[in-house]
Amino acid sequence: MATFRFTLEYDGTDFEGWQSQPEGHRTVQDTLEEALQRVTGKSVRVVGAGRTDAGVHAEGQVGSAEIETSMACSELHRALNAGLPRDLAVVGLEEKPGGFDARYDARSKLYRYRIWNGPWPSPLRDRRSHWLRALLDVAAMTEAAHCFEGRHDFASLQAVGSSVSDTIRTLHRVEIAGSPGGEICVEVEGSGFLRHMVRNLVGILLEVGRGRLAPASVPSLLAARDRGAAPPTAPARGLTLVRVDYVFPR
Repeated sequence: MATFRFTLEYDGTDFEGWQSQPEGHRTVQDTLEEALQRVTGKSVRVVGAGRTDAGVHAEGQVGSAEIETSMACSELHRALNAGLPRDLAVVGLEEKPGGFDARYDARSKLYRYRIWNGPWPSPLRDRRSHWLRALLDVAAMTEAAHCFEGRHDFASLQAVGSSVSDTIRTLHRVEIAGSPGGEICVEVEGSGFLRHMVRNLVGILLEVGRGRLAPASVPSLLAARDRGAAPPTAPARGLTLVRVDYVFPR
């Protein structure tokens, strides 16, 4: 039995998220596990570093699994990609020391949210960006973004109905790049995230960019610890899990 680390890229548009769900729902986890079973002839359970939601994409999602196989890593890699659909690929596969866990050994994650702020729709960006025609105030958004950095209680940014009791998280950086009238990207890097946290954070930044909220209002929104006090969640299509970092040598 060997432990493998998978690095995965996927277009989340037609997936109901990462996590396995009742029959009939297409998920990344189920699709990968089905491919592994076809290749190895055995049932394999893959642990994901993060449970991306329906419609959310990944450039560097990480998974881990213990697999009983005589195939070389390179052979297994080729065989998996040959059987996966076009919207999911294993872009990296390596054998790791026993005990490696993609979820619990992760130390930080980087997410990127893409906004197309052009005057017209962009068909080539449609599946990966959120389109807003009204020009955004990027300077105000940048000012507001820095208010999220550091260790805070993010209860106001968690999904409604979440059962998580500890809502304190640390964000290492929240940065914005781009300009009004073009592509704007929000990058959020932190040690851990609540469900919908990044999309809710972006929802606040979009309201700031529209001039509906002042950057100085962000601390009070966080202090409220009330999801109802914050603006609507930004659409899933703009969000991508870019990278998961681990402590060396994991």
